[in-house]
Amino acid sequence: MRVKFHQSLDELKERLLVMAGMAEQAIQRSVEAYRTLDLSICELVFRSEPAINRLEREIDQMALDLLAMEQPMAIDLRDIVGALRVSNDLERIGDLAKNIGKRVLALDGEFHPPKLIRGVEHMGALVLAQLKEVLDAYAGHDLKKAMVVWNGDEEIDAMCTSLFRELLTYMMEDPRNITFCIHLMFCAKNIERMGDHATNIAETVYYMIEGHAIADQRPKGDTTAFTTLAAEK
Repeated sequence: MRVKFHQSLDELKERLLVMAGMAEQAIQRSVEAYRTLDLSICELVFRSEPAINRLEREIDQMALDLLAMEQPMAIDLRDIVGALRVSNDLERIGDLAKNIGKRVLALDGEFHPPKLIRGVEHMGALVLAQLKEVLDAYAGHDLKKAMVVWNGDEEIDAMCTSLFRELLTYMMEDPRNITFCIHLMFCAKNIERMGDHATNIAETVYYMIEGHAIADQRPKGDTTAFTTLAAEK
């Protein structure tokens, strides 16, 4: 029975890693779609979102079946709970990538300053690197890698706030930039939220290995709201 249980647990983890690969690809494609305003790349992002959702449902069912039939204890139980948590974060990342694709559709034909696009690209590249690192930590039960990601969330927050300030300046200098800049703000916020989900996964890895939640408060940068930033100008 234990051999069958561990085979099922390994299958659960393999399905989760397939889902992880799809989430990574969704981030990469959504940022590329924004950089190029390529609607065909948007379509690829839209197509991947239902597939990611379907995998989450499959993983949830597999995990619940294992919990119900095997009643696992200790680290096996934490591995199953961890898979449930990680799949939820990956599903949310897929949703956020789709949201960015919707912004690209809305911007068809709009002027987009290359400097601002590069800022979003940089954020996207950093979040993608964070996600890859934390998924490696999950696959390898590597606490050190997970904590590097956990401590890196503040950098993403700082980049997001800096970009917001720059976008506000563009909008105030020329009202013709307002539509584009607002869409870009929401894209940046979606990417920042992806970073939060990578940090959530890091916390799940910590729980799986240590058996309890991280005691310290999560490091966060300044996530000032749009309205507050505007009031400073």
